[in-house]
Formats: sequence, structure tokens, C-alpha cells
Amino acid sequence: MNVPFPALRIDAAAEADRICDAIRVALRDEVKRRGLVLGMSGGVDSSVCAALAARAVGPKRVLGIFMPERDSDPISLETASGWARTLGVEHVTEDVTPILDGAGCYQRRDDAIRRVVPEFGEGWKCKLVLPNDRLDAGHLNVTQLAVQPPGGDITTVRLPAAEYLQIVAASNFKQRSRKMIEYYHADRLHYAVIGTPNRLEYDQGFFVKGGDGLADIKPIAHLYKTQVYQLAELLGVPESVTGRAPTTDTYSLPQSQEEFYFTLPTRLMDGVLYAHNAGMSAADAARELGLDTVQVERAYKDVVQKRVTTRPLHLGPRLVEPLTELGLH
Repeated sequence: MNVPFPALRIDAAAEADRICDAIRVALRDEVKRRGLVLGMSGGVDSSVCAALAARAVGPKRVLGIFMPERDSDPISLETASGWARTLGVEHVTEDVTPILDGAGCYQRRDDAIRRVVPEFGEGWKCKLVLPNDRLDAGHLNVTQLAVQPPGGDITTVRLPAAEYLQIVAASNFKQRSRKMIEYYHADRLHYAVIGTPNRLEYDQGFFVKGGDGLADIKPIAHLYKTQVYQLAELLGVPESVTGRAPTTDTYSLPQSQEEFYFTLPTRLMDGVLYAHNAGMSAADAARELGLDTVQVERAYKDVVQKRVTTRPLHLGPRLVEPLTELGLH
């Protein structure tokens, strides 16, 4: 992935060493565990985290978990398992479909879909998408439902708020079930759980509270996505991983992060977030990124709005009174 600003270029070797040192310190002095568990999705973030974990504590003290379900792309499992074998880390596959069935994940989601598309049924596929012209037209980010009958074409319909919220709430079972599996193995082995969000995802609240947002150590949450790709190159992550478009891998239809959440492709969104954090004017950022000033202004506004909207995801439980006598505050 090309770096949109020179300042995003890092000394990947030095950064990898620094992260590995931090992981070892956290394990020894803070979480006090003897190894690391992480979910491996076949994406670049979890692949980089797996490699860093193996470097930090040795591959024999790392457990990679593959957690496919009914809607997962089979390529994700194939890619993740191949990288785990290359790293030499211990690994297990836990199909979470039965858990999701038992929790009513698919049924609750499909019930909401059928209130909008009554004919939705066996063999149909779906995903949630945002309008693709929202930066140009300044449209409201109203989520649409895309559905495809067996052998048919994809059509989209606007989602009412209640149906949207139910579909998202049901789909969040997937991330929460996977985290439950990760902590089962972490407890069993006396390991800590690695979280895999990059800075773009962490900053913009692109995670599920109690799901992929839950972890003991988050080693790349300070790194922009383009910097994660630089680490991937250093660590030898294969092109089968780095060449894949970032995806949620949550719905049965292929879904990019851009069409579901972000306003721009990952490289440009990374650049927008960096420019905003650096205090760069929209006009200067637009020239560097090859966008219109108005587009960057709208993207800046979206960055701020997402921070406000998703702030509760970052908060721990609110206490009526801090437990200062225990040193907890």
C-alpha cells in the first residue's frame, strides 16, 4: 500500500522491536500471563499481530484461533491457516456457527430483513452498504440493505432505523462469540488476548464493544493502516494476505470496509485521518491526496462525528465512586 504522506513512513524494523518489547513487558508486569492468544482472520492486521506475537514470546507460546461461521469467506480460513503454519504457531479451528445459531444470530437478522424484503429466504445473501456518492453529494449516511436471491442480481433497499439496528445487533453476536472463544483458550492456557485493531479502526470506533474491541494487549492500535502494511512487508506476510482488500467478512455478500463504514478507500481514509490529526487544512490535504477540498472537508467532518458517536465504545464501566483505596481509578 502506497504511503499518502512521507511522515507515515516508519522504520519498520525498529518499530517491530519496540512493539515486541512492549508486549513482553505487558505480559510480565501488567497482565501477568505466560503466552498470547489471538483470532486470525486472514487479514493483514491479525497476520501482523500474529507475527509480532511470535517474535515477542516465541511461536510455541502463541495460539492462533480461526473462527469461521456460516457466512465467512472460505478464503479467510485458508489464508489464516497458511500463515499460522508458516509462523509455526499453535492453532485451532473453532466453527462458531452452532453458537450463533443457538443465540439466534441468523434468525434475528433474517427476521429484520424480511420486514423489508418479505421474500428473503433460504439461499439468499445480504450485506449492509452506505451510498457510494456521499462525499460528492453530501448525502446523509443512510445505510441500505443489499440482497441477492439464488442465481439473481443484487438489489438494494433503504433500511428503516429499527431494522438496521436489529441487523447490526444480531450480527454483533459474531464478534462477541469469537471473543468468548478467545478468552476460553486464554483462561485455559493462562495466556493474554491480543486485539488487532489498527489506528484507523480504533480511532473511528470500527469495532464491537465486548467483541473485537475487547483485549488485554492491542499492539498496533497506534499505527495507521499504511504503517501496518509496512510492518507486514518487514515480517514477510504473504501477498495472499496483503493483496486482499480490507473486508468485514461478516455478511454473506462480499463487503468492503469502505462501503460499510468509512467514506473513502483505506489508503485515502488513512491519509485523511493523519492530515486531520496533524492539523492540516482541507485544501492542503486535498492536494496531497488527489481529492477536492470539499470532499476532504466532508471527510474531516465524518472523522469528528464518528469519534463523538462511538466514544461510548471506548469507555470502561462507569463507577459511582473510584476505588482509590485499591489503587483503581
